[in-house]
Amino acid sequence: MNPKVDFYFHKARQWREELEHLRTMVLARGLTEELKWGVPCYTFENCNIVLLHTFKDYCALLFFKGALLKDSQGILVQQTEQVQAARQIRFRSVGEVAKLEPAVKAYLQEAIEAEKAGLKVELKKTADFGIPTELQDKLAGNEGLKTAFNALTPGRQRAYLLHFAQPKQSATRQARVEKWMPQIMSGKGLND
Repeated sequence: MNPKVDFYFHKARQWREELEHLRTMVLARGLTEELKWGVPCYTFENCNIVLLHTFKDYCALLFFKGALLKDSQGILVQQTEQVQAARQIRFRSVGEVAKLEPAVKAYLQEAIEAEKAGLKVELKKTADFGIPTELQDKLAGNEGLKTAFNALTPGRQRAYLLHFAQPKQSATRQARVEKWMPQIMSGKGLND
């Protein structure tokens, strides 16, 4: 146990017992406990394997390369359709943690073995993401915008594509594109 991580478990109100049980299970697999992104993260030879985090309705064990796991129990959850590699196992009670303990241990071992083998999740390329019609129209009508967008890093392009595609209504997508055009023109990403 890493004393720098203890505060996370001490501050937990709703999910303390579940988190402590999960922490014990993960550490029993020989992983190193670190604090990353403000949450407990467990690594194998400096490679992220899993992290623990909490939400209003559940706590979760997130496998960084969960898409590689076989999920024989059908318990892995893809948080959103944009998440490519990570998968969660969600828990809503300490009884659920205890019930799933054999599966969790097996999944942890599988994740460690995948890391040892150097397996990688094949991520979609930027070109595989759809370009919302509203952005296509702006790019077609504005050569400077097209040049600026194409000059962005692939990660920045993906962030914009996902952000612009998110709203259900075309008017909202249009407004987002217009709002972020100056940022794109200045070569900056969504979070710069």
